[in-house]
Amino acid sequence: MFRAPKPTASKQQKNVTKALEQPQETHRLSANLAHNLEDLRQVFDLCADIKFREFQVNAEPPISACVVHVANLVDESLVNDNVLRNLMLGLPSSFPASNNVQRNFHQVLNERLLSVTETQTTSDLIETVNFILNGNIALIIQGSDTAVIAMAGESKGRAVGEPETEPAIRGPRDGFVEDLGTNLSLVRRRIKSSRLKAEILQVGAVTKTKVAVSYVKGIVDDKLVEEVRSRLQKINVDAILGSSYIQEMISDEKFSLFPLIQYTERPDKVAGSLMEGRVAIFVDNDPMTLLAPTTFVMMLQASEDYYNEFFFASFIRVIRYIALNLTIWLPGVVVAIWSFHQELIPDRLLAVISVARQNLPFPIFVEVLGLELVFELLREAGVRLPKTVGQAVSIVGGLVIGEAAVNAGLVGPEPVVVVAMTAIASFAIPNYSAGTALRLLRFVLIILGGTLGFVGIVWGLMLILFHLCDLRSFGVPYLSPIAPVSPGDLKDTMVRFPWWAMDQRPRLFGAKEPSRQDPDQGPQKPQKEDKK
Repeated sequence: MFRAPKPTASKQQKNVTKALEQPQETHRLSANLAHNLEDLRQVFDLCADIKFREFQVNAEPPISACVVHVANLVDESLVNDNVLRNLMLGLPSSFPASNNVQRNFHQVLNERLLSVTETQTTSDLIETVNFILNGNIALIIQGSDTAVIAMAGESKGRAVGEPETEPAIRGPRDGFVEDLGTNLSLVRRRIKSSRLKAEILQVGAVTKTKVAVSYVKGIVDDKLVEEVRSRLQKINVDAILGSSYIQEMISDEKFSLFPLIQYTERPDKVAGSLMEGRVAIFVDNDPMTLLAPTTFVMMLQASEDYYNEFFFASFIRVIRYIALNLTIWLPGVVVAIWSFHQELIPDRLLAVISVARQNLPFPIFVEVLGLELVFELLREAGVRLPKTVGQAVSIVGGLVIGEAAVNAGLVGPEPVVVVAMTAIASFAIPNYSAGTALRLLRFVLIILGGTLGFVGIVWGLMLILFHLCDLRSFGVPYLSPIAPVSPGDLKDTMVRFPWWAMDQRPRLFGAKEPSRQDPDQGPQKPQKEDKK
């Protein structure tokens, strides 16, 4: 049987590979262009998307040079017009006669020949490789042990569009995309201040994913920023492919159903959170931005609440809190009442339901649990199918299966109504992660209600409440400002006070500037002029 020979690596190649695997070590570039290109070609072996373009700089005498970049991450027209054309066709007088090739080259390059917005220099091979992989142009010249990096990354991702997971009838319609620079610019458009900071970190030993920590200096608590920065720097993994990786690794609790870090794809929501003293974490190649700290109350708030009139927004929030309660305990309570506490049902209603359920083969506990599982199956199928048919499958499938089950005598109409009401209530939860947690807890309460009755329901709700009281998000109590009570922060919880009444920032996050507006900003009736 034929076996391919094992590839052998030279001593120099092993040294280069070792330096790349151990970032703390350095591997300096040399003044010999051929040696530098050999090292780079060894690093980028079998990388078909890495382009090497060797040429002669139009100097007297000509100087050998090479441009290295990643195809499709760099605008090719920029490479040709702003780099190669200038260097290959530039006047020889651009390089005055001198033995110091490196000094003259870098000076003339930055002042006359490279028409790009930003350039950097590096003498380290590892830094050069990282710059290239981040979509920049590396220019290496004979006689110089320093590479010139032209910042010329090109974004070819999708255009800014309406956020799909957080639609709104009133308010901005732009949402984050997969490009980090674009996402930062969307926030900068809303906060036009030098106090808005964005620190870029690199996380992931192999992927080297760019992560940005953004905050408003002077408003945010410095200890909070330091804590976020510290947790990110402690992450030591090979790959970060999305914000969910970061979310799980920096959360306060490892095994909690409830999201301790909020995520959003709305720039206006991020801007509003930053102005309250929170920290935003952007992850490259992910449209979702993380917000910390987070409380449970924020899971029931939507961006649209702050664009509608306060009385209408308050009414919608009350509806959400009602939906929250229906989502988590309605099926369990119904199962507990029918299984153990039928004396709570009015006599006439009990008689009607008893007659309807005489010939049904399964107890109501099995019916409700089975219908909930079927509905979750339809929900998941609707999400995975294409949009054109996904919603139709979830809606029509639920109607058909429910009606068929009732007509076949497998379930009664009462469990179908209860499950349908619970499903509709769960759709009113704005945050998807919080809604998922409530759906899972609903199954727990159904089982407790079907086995222990009201005793099981009460114990289950008490355990959930104790768990919520114990949770922290970057040191902030998860149930605040309700537990512990913060009267000043209750203006933006179950109801939303008018803007002129919310003159203070939330105290939960320790904002350095607690006041966000002058008092007495409310509307005032025009005063009649005194008659002369």
